[in-house]
Amino acid sequence: MAQKPTPLREQTRSVVRSLLARTAIELFAAKGYDNTTLEEVAAAAGVSRRTLFNYFRNKEDLALSGLSEQGEAIAARLAERPAEEDAWTSLRAAFQVLEDIDTTPERRLEMITLLFGNESLRAGHAEKQARWQDLFAPLIEPRLPDSDRRALQARAIAAAAITCLQAANEEWVRLGGQVDLFDLYDAAVQAIRRPASPPEKKMT
Repeated sequence: MAQKPTPLREQTRSVVRSLLARTAIELFAAKGYDNTTLEEVAAAAGVSRRTLFNYFRNKEDLALSGLSEQGEAIAARLAERPAEEDAWTSLRAAFQVLEDIDTTPERRLEMITLLFGNESLRAGHAEKQARWQDLFAPLIEPRLPDSDRRALQARAIAAAAITCLQAANEEWVRLGGQVDLFDLYDAAVQAIRRPASPPEKKMT
């Protein structure tokens, strides 16, 4: 069944939110998150402070706004994956929607550095990504063998995949964005999915 088109008013609101968030990120990257006021963001965007609050609750919400949209985009891509596909394979393919976001590697590096470099934003980032579990788990569950613990397993897989993505992002920032993000993600996933090897015996 064809999806109902998004009303024009909602599309316009989404575009304005995106532009305001982009302006804010540019200022945060240039001046630092703590040194940038909402008044400065509003002035740079050419709107009033009151208008800014029509779209965002506070400065943290402004900085983290893209995460909710990213989670929804990943969930939508995950829902499109073949039903018989392995959950981890589907998640990796769904995460690649992040590569489709209209931004440059330099801009992405600025954004992720900003998020991980501020304690309050880092905590907010973790909280919003935890909500991704609620989006992903119901889409993962049907891909797992039927059992009375399937819902738990689905949430565990979602949480682990999100943690691997975050670890990959942190390492990507540490390396200055000079490597492929999904090579790092694959390495993180491989580490937690690989069966533990027995410890080597020391030679006596």
